[in-house]
Amino acid sequence: MSDRSRVTEPGMDFAECDREPIHIPDAIQPHGMLIVLERGTLSAVQGAGDIEGRLGIEEWVGRSAGLILGDALAARIARTADSMGAGGFVGQLRGPSGERLDVSAHQSGEFVCVELEPAPAAEIPSAVLLGGIEAAAGSFERASGLKPLCDRAAVEFRRLTGYDRVLVYRFSEDGSGEVLGEDRDGALGSFLNHHFPSADVPLQARALYVRNLVRVIPDIGYTPAPLRPARPGAEPLDMSDCALRSVSPVHLQYMRNMRVGASASVSIVKDGALWGLVACHNAIPKLLPYHSRAACRALAGAFARQIKVREEAGLYRERIRARGYEDELVARLGRAPSVEEALVDSRGELRDMMRADGLAILSGGKVVRAGTCPDETAIRALGRWALPQALAEPFATAELGALHPPGLADFSLASGLLATAVSAEENLGLLWFRAEQVETINWAGNPHKAVRLRPGETLSPRASFAAWSESVRGRSRPWSAAELEGAVRIRHALLEARQGRRLRELNQQLAQMLADKDLLLERTEVLLKEVNHRVQNSLALVSSFLALQARASDDPGLRGHLDEAQRRLSAVALVHRRLYRSDQVETVDLSRYLEELCTEMLDSMGGEWSGHVSLDLAPVSVPTDRAVPLGLVLTELVINANKYAYGGEPGPIDIALEQDRAQIRLVVADRGRGRSGDRQGFGTRMMRALVAQLSGALEYRDNGPGLRAVLTAPIAA
Repeated sequence: MSDRSRVTEPGMDFAECDREPIHIPDAIQPHGMLIVLERGTLSAVQGAGDIEGRLGIEEWVGRSAGLILGDALAARIARTADSMGAGGFVGQLRGPSGERLDVSAHQSGEFVCVELEPAPAAEIPSAVLLGGIEAAAGSFERASGLKPLCDRAAVEFRRLTGYDRVLVYRFSEDGSGEVLGEDRDGALGSFLNHHFPSADVPLQARALYVRNLVRVIPDIGYTPAPLRPARPGAEPLDMSDCALRSVSPVHLQYMRNMRVGASASVSIVKDGALWGLVACHNAIPKLLPYHSRAACRALAGAFARQIKVREEAGLYRERIRARGYEDELVARLGRAPSVEEALVDSRGELRDMMRADGLAILSGGKVVRAGTCPDETAIRALGRWALPQALAEPFATAELGALHPPGLADFSLASGLLATAVSAEENLGLLWFRAEQVETINWAGNPHKAVRLRPGETLSPRASFAAWSESVRGRSRPWSAAELEGAVRIRHALLEARQGRRLRELNQQLAQMLADKDLLLERTEVLLKEVNHRVQNSLALVSSFLALQARASDDPGLRGHLDEAQRRLSAVALVHRRLYRSDQVETVDLSRYLEELCTEMLDSMGGEWSGHVSLDLAPVSVPTDRAVPLGLVLTELVINANKYAYGGEPGPIDIALEQDRAQIRLVVADRGRGRSGDRQGFGTRMMRALVAQLSGALEYRDNGPGLRAVLTAPIAA
């Protein structure tokens, strides 16, 4: 098994990088100037940069802010000194040579730091800047998932900053990072989907990224301008909030090793924690002025909010999905003669609920398995080891081999384990298994390559960013928070069911009075399932005839029509299969139905379509008689995207389902050729009839590029 975190070897000390005092460099980047004022008197005590040449003041130490910068700016700086806020832009100043300078100020302990940077030759109107931010934020809202959102963010930040390459970089729990989005000039290499080790961003640098949201290095090859005059014995100036703060020599060499001439980083902070970075690189030196940095901060806030919305929505949908399975289990627990029988009858749903490869039910001395599991001997050993740890809270691991004694289980089948115990006395519990998921990680350089230090040397950055792959074994896909919550609720449901069974035993007379009614309901359910089963068999027979006819035909056009007819029939058949599997016959979970329908369509369209369809489906229950026309409309829209957007070749299709009060909105968007002409074929006529049957409306919009079809219809007729 590979370790994805830091690798330590003799002569190697990454902690040294973590201890580097990067917040007190006592120097700035020389493209600007820094004047340090005593907070009480606003008189200059230190400075850095070419103050004499660019401001035309030979003697400035000890002088007031008014004499150095003018009374108007000094008054604004005084308000910053009296304020408890973080400071910011205070105005502009024109130097003796006509140079326009942006002036900002902030507090640092007992001092006020005034920073002067070159302003752009031409001002960008606020309306233009705000309009661009608003348009970019709007494009974030239209992204169908996290990956498309990061792709859009890379494009928008590059448009805003003008850098040659922009990466959207997310941190993992172990401190390493992955590039999720990228937009670049063709001359620079790509780091998309590459990982970077945790040592590339030291701990104290991450803390500053949360505090100082935009960091700019206009010229990687600069020579630092030191603070002067020196103050022997005094505490170093805390420059954490200084935009001009000089950068660690290690980081500068790191950027030179990447062959970058200028860089900027924009922090993505979600709920007060550093989620990731927008890293901007330029081949040659490039300045990012103050107003552009302010726009980047605003856009990063909008981006972080969209990330939070998607992550919370994903967790919510996972919880709702799990609740659907729980409801089915609770319903079965109420009907079954015993908890054990209900578990056995629900083993398939319980496995699917946790997206597990296998499930083992331990009850007394019995073991019942479902799916791919270790052998019975290994399961018993795992139960003796794991269930005592799962009495209060579920026990979960994605690396069972690192915790469990070797030789007791096949970890290729059970690298992941989730366990919950219902009763220690009766040895009743559930074990979910996930198989080993061999993961190939593409690193930007070998993260395990040692950096050896000679006596007297300090840590230097790695010099190679060549793609390096490693396979990580012994791990499964991790268990999500929603799945752990589901395991807790299942345990509570089982405990309540056992208590309920005991109560029923004490009320046998009352149970007998209700038995006839329950028997009638069961017979009705069996009859309904039998009817659905027969209808399903008939639909399957018709589908088989269509498939045989298509294979027997030499006419490609006819084969295409028969394939389309088979997909339409699958949309109808899938509803009946769901009715046959479910205890609910009046309503259908539309999100689960559409997800299964898309899976079947992709299977029929060929393996080359794998990975091209993105689903974002909100959980919505609709009457059964409305699910069929909705499924047929989705089928027609996907068929049209296949035929007209991509000419029968695979291409990205985004499918979304949303609920707006009493209405649903089904969106199918492609990025193909767009709409051309007014189609009048059979599929179009059939779709119009289906939309009319739903009392809905179907609109086609430009997806820039491609076509975006939006169906809006009431949930109930």
